[in-house]
Amino acid sequence: MSQTIASSNIGVMTYLAPVGALVDETQHTLLEETINHCIATHQLQLVLDLEQISLIDGRVLEIMLEANDRLAQFGGNLKFVNPSNLIKDILVVTGLGDAATLNFAGFGDMHMLEAHMPVQHHKRLGEIILEMGVATETQLESVLNLQSSNPSLMGKLLVNQGIITQANLMAAISLQLGIPYIALRTGLYEDAATNLLPNPIARRLKVLPMFKVHDTLTLATADPQNITALDEIQDITGCKLHLVLAHQEEILKFQIEAYGGNSISPELVENMATDLELVEQEQADFNTIDEMAGGSPVVNLVNGLIQRAVRDGASDMHIECGRSRTLVRFRIDGVLYEVLSTRTDLHPAIVSRLKVMANLDIAERRLPQDGRLQVVTQGRTVDLRFSSLPGINGEKIVLRVLDKNHSILDVEKLGMSVPNLALLKKLLGRSHGLILVTGPTGSGKTTTLYAGINHLKSIEKNIVTIEDPVEFQLDIINQNQVNESIGLSFAKMLKHVLRQDPDIIMVGEIRDRETAEIAVQAALTGHLVLSTLHTNDAVGALTRIMDMGIEPYLLSSALAGVVAQRLMRQICPACKTLYLPPPDLAAKFHWPEGSRIARGRGCSSCYDSGYKGRLGIHEIIESNESLQRIMVKNPTKDELQAFVVAEGYRRLFDDGMQRVLEGRTTAEEVMRVIHAD
Repeated sequence: MSQTIASSNIGVMTYLAPVGALVDETQHTLLEETINHCIATHQLQLVLDLEQISLIDGRVLEIMLEANDRLAQFGGNLKFVNPSNLIKDILVVTGLGDAATLNFAGFGDMHMLEAHMPVQHHKRLGEIILEMGVATETQLESVLNLQSSNPSLMGKLLVNQGIITQANLMAAISLQLGIPYIALRTGLYEDAATNLLPNPIARRLKVLPMFKVHDTLTLATADPQNITALDEIQDITGCKLHLVLAHQEEILKFQIEAYGGNSISPELVENMATDLELVEQEQADFNTIDEMAGGSPVVNLVNGLIQRAVRDGASDMHIECGRSRTLVRFRIDGVLYEVLSTRTDLHPAIVSRLKVMANLDIAERRLPQDGRLQVVTQGRTVDLRFSSLPGINGEKIVLRVLDKNHSILDVEKLGMSVPNLALLKKLLGRSHGLILVTGPTGSGKTTTLYAGINHLKSIEKNIVTIEDPVEFQLDIINQNQVNESIGLSFAKMLKHVLRQDPDIIMVGEIRDRETAEIAVQAALTGHLVLSTLHTNDAVGALTRIMDMGIEPYLLSSALAGVVAQRLMRQICPACKTLYLPPPDLAAKFHWPEGSRIARGRGCSSCYDSGYKGRLGIHEIIESNESLQRIMVKNPTKDELQAFVVAEGYRRLFDDGMQRVLEGRTTAEEVMRVIHAD
C-alpha cells in the first residue's frame, strides 16, 4: 500500500481509494489518519471506495464504525462502494452488512444471505424445510415415523435418508435461528480473532473464531445451541459472541489453516541448525500431523505443505533445489503450480524431515531413495509415496499423494458418456477374455481398473490382482505386490496366480512378452483378465501386443476389448462463462450453428487457470467377428485405424469435442491432451 490514500472531491462528497490489503498496523494508521484529516478539514461526507482492496480485518471495521460515529456528530456520514465478494462476506458474517450505523452505497448486488430473512423462531424445522421446497410432506411423515424408533434429530435423519442435503439443513437452521449461514474460505478469519481462543479448545469445541470488532467476537459454529460451549468461549475470550453457522467439516478444515497450517511463507523457517537437531532427535508419532502445531518451524512447514496439498487436491508435490532458491510445486489436475519459493539453505532440513517421516536414511544423499508414509490430516488418512533423486544442487523430492477419499471406485463415477459406459459394462460382463486399458502415464488407467474390479467383486468370485504398487486396498479381493528386487515379477506372479483358481485377474501393467503371453493364455482358458498398456490410442494397444510377439490369431481370440482414455481439466464452476465461438473455430470442428461453449475466466479457487477438477474422455473398441477377421491377417496400424473409422467407433477426439459442446471443457484442453492438429 502506498504512503498516501488517493482522494478526490465530487461536490460535497470526498472519495477515498486505498489500495491493497488493509491488514497490518501501518495500513490501519494510514487509513485512520486520512479519515481524521478529512474530519479536521470539515470534509464530512466520505465515501470509501473498496474496489482495489483485497482484504480487510477487524481493526478496519472498528475504524469504519468509529469514523461513522464521529462524522454523525457533525451531520456527516461514511459510505462504502465497490466491495469485493470477500469483503461483502466479511461484512455479512460480522453483522455489519445490515447495521443501521453504517451506510452502504452502490451495493446493488449485495448478496445478503438467507439468514437475513425474518427469523422464524415460531416454526418447526420441518415446516421451514417444507416451505423451502426441498422435501415433501410424505417424506417428512416417513422421517417422523422413523424418529419414533430412532431418537435422532429430524434434520440428521433427513440428511441420512438422502431426502435433503447438508446445505439444505444448514440453510433451514439458519432461517429458524436467525443466524447467518456462510461457506468458509480463506480470508474469512483473522489472527487477532484466532489468537483469542487456543487451538486445542477450538478443536475440542469445533468452532472457528473469525473476527474481533471492539468487544464482539464473530464465531463460526455448527452447533449454535450448545450453550455450555458458548459460555466457555465467552469466559476465555472476554467477548460477546456473534454467531455464524457453518459446516462442521469446513470448520475443522479451516482450523488447520487458521492455526498455523497453510498460509506458508519463508519466514516460517528461521533456525535451520536447531530444526535439524530437533528432526533427528524427534521420537514422537509423526502420523497425526494436525496435532503437531507448535513444533519446530521446519516441522510446521512440512506439515503445512502436506496439509495444503491434500486440501487443494494435489496428486504430487515437487520439492526441488536450484542455485538460488528451493521451489515447491503442486501438480493439480495434471498441471504444476508454484506454491512456495524459499531460500536454498533450508532445503536439507526439509529433505531430512521428509526422510525421517518415511523411515529412510537421512545421511544417504548420493543414491536415490524410495519410501512411503501415512498421515492423518483433515480427518482422513492419506498415503504418500516418497521418491528422492540426487541432483547437482541437491536432492529432488517428489511425494505422490494417494488420498483414498478422492479415489473413484465406481464405474458410474468415471465420467463416461452413456454409450461408453454401457459398452464398458458389457465388456466387464464377459465371463472370459482380455480387457486392455491404455493411455499415457497419468491418464487414469489404474483408476479405471480399480473401478472395474470394484464393479465385478462378489463373494462368489475369486478376484486376484498383481500390482506395482498396491495403491488402494479393496475388500474381498486378493491383492499382491510385485517385488523385482527378489525376482518376483509380473510374469512370475501371474504364473502362480493361475494356480490359485482365479475367476478374474487384474495385472497392473503388461510390460514384456512373457507377461503378455501368460495374460493371453489365461484369457483363452476361461479367465477374465484386466490390464493396462502405455499406448496413445486403442488400436495402438493391439499393434503393441502383436509387436511383443503374440500371434495375431491368439490375440484375436483372447481379446474382449480395448479402452483408451485421457484426463482433461474441467472448466472451473466458480468462474465459468458462456460465449459464442468464432465462426472459423466452429467451422473447423463442425459445431452446429449458434453453439455456445464455455471457458473459465480464472479465479482464486482455480489458481487463476480457469479449470478445476478433471473428467475422462474415452475410446472403446469391442472385439467382434469383423475385428477378429482383420486381426488374424496381422494388420498394420493404418489398416486398423481405417477399420475403426469404417465401423463408426467414437474416437477420443470426438468424445472430447462432445464435452466441449456440453460446456464441461474447452477445445484447447482437448487439443492439449490428445495432441490433435
